[in-house]
Amino acid sequence: MIPGGPGRAEGALVQGGSWLDEPSHRVWLGRRLADVLTFALRSIRPEGGFHHLDADGSPLGLRPPQLFLTARMAYASALGVRHGIPGSGELLDHAMDSLTGLHADTRHGGWLSEPGSVTRKATYDHVHVGLAAATALGVGHPAAGRLLDQVVDVVDSRLWDESSQTLLESFAPDWSDSEDYRGANANMHGLEAFLTMGTATGDASWHRRGLAMADRIVNQAARQHDWLLPEHFSPGWEEELEYNRDEPLHPFRPFGATFGHSLEWARFLLQLDESPLIQGPSWLLEAADALCRRALDGGWAIDGRPGLVYTVDWNGVPVAGVRLHWPVCEGIQASAALLRRTGDDHWERWYRRLWDHAARYFIDERGTWRNELADDMSEGGRIWPGRPDVYHCTGALTAPLSG
Repeated sequence: MIPGGPGRAEGALVQGGSWLDEPSHRVWLGRRLADVLTFALRSIRPEGGFHHLDADGSPLGLRPPQLFLTARMAYASALGVRHGIPGSGELLDHAMDSLTGLHADTRHGGWLSEPGSVTRKATYDHVHVGLAAATALGVGHPAAGRLLDQVVDVVDSRLWDESSQTLLESFAPDWSDSEDYRGANANMHGLEAFLTMGTATGDASWHRRGLAMADRIVNQAARQHDWLLPEHFSPGWEEELEYNRDEPLHPFRPFGATFGHSLEWARFLLQLDESPLIQGPSWLLEAADALCRRALDGGWAIDGRPGLVYTVDWNGVPVAGVRLHWPVCEGIQASAALLRRTGDDHWERWYRRLWDHAARYFIDERGTWRNELADDMSEGGRIWPGRPDVYHCTGALTAPLSG
C-alpha cells in the first residue's frame, strides 16, 4: 500500500453505509452550496462579467472580467438554479447577458477572452461557453438555445480539427494564426462541454468527438506514462514532456503532470462510459480508476504535507508543491463517481478523506473556499490570488447530490 492512501488494510467502512446516501451529509452539501453562491453574488460587475474577489468578498484590484470565468459562473449558477438556491437566478441572468453582450465579438464571431484588450481567441475559453449554454439550456434559460447554436457553429467552423479528431488551441482575434501547440487542458474542457452539449441536444456526435479526444490523450498517452498525463503536444500530437520546465507555477500550462487534471479527466471518462448516446469502450472505467489511484494513492502527501501537490515530473517527483483547492474538488467528484459505479469501499474512504481535508484547510468559517494554500497551509496566492472562481467547489458540492 502506498503511504497516505486509504487501502483495504484499514478495515471495514464505518457502519451506516455511504456518506452519499446520508441525509445529513446531503443537507450539509446544500447549505455549503448556498454559502458559495451567496458569496459569488458579490462578484457581479454592473458593466458585465464578474469581479475577481478577495477573501473578504471585495473586488480584487483592477482585474478585468475573463471569458472562462463568466462562462463558469453561468455553469455554477445554473447548478444552483437546479438545486433551488436563492440568488442563483440573478447570477445566471447576469452571466448569460455578459456572454451574449460584453464578451460577444460582433466583428469576427466567437467571444472576447478579455473585453477591451486585444487577446487571442482561446479554445479553452470558448468550450466553456458551450458548457455554460448547454447547462443553462437544461434549466430553461431563455437565452441558452441561441447561445448554444452559436457555440456549435464556432466549434464546427473554427475549433474542431477533423483530421486529428481533436481541438485546436488558439487564434488571433480574426481567427487567423492558429497556435503552433496542442494542449490536453483545452481538449479536456472540450470533452466536458461536448458531454453536456450532447446530453442537452441528444446529438451523439458530441460524445463521439469527446471519446476520440479521450482516447488520444488518456488511453494512449497517459497509459504509456504509468497514468501520469501528458499535457503539452506539438501540432502533430507528439508529446512535449519538457514544455515550460522553467515555469512550474504557470496557471494553465505548467511543466509536468497535474494530478488535479487526472482526477478531472477521470470523472469525464465515467460520464462517457455512462452515455446513453454511444457505446463506450471497456477502457473508460479502467482508465478512470487508474488515473484516480495514481493521483490519490500515489500522490497524496507525497512531499510530507497533507493534500495534493500541483505538479510532478515524469518520475512522479514533486515539482510545484503549492496546494490548490480545485484538485481536492475534482478528487471529491471523481471518488463519488467511482463509488457509485463500483461500490468499492476504497472510494468511500477517499470521498470522506477529501471532504475532511477540504473542511480542515480550504472551507472557511463562512462556508466559502480558500483558493490556494501557502507552505504553512494558510491562505496563499502565488498562482491564483484571491477567490476568483466557484466552478470547482460548486461541482464538488453538487456532484454527490446527483445520485
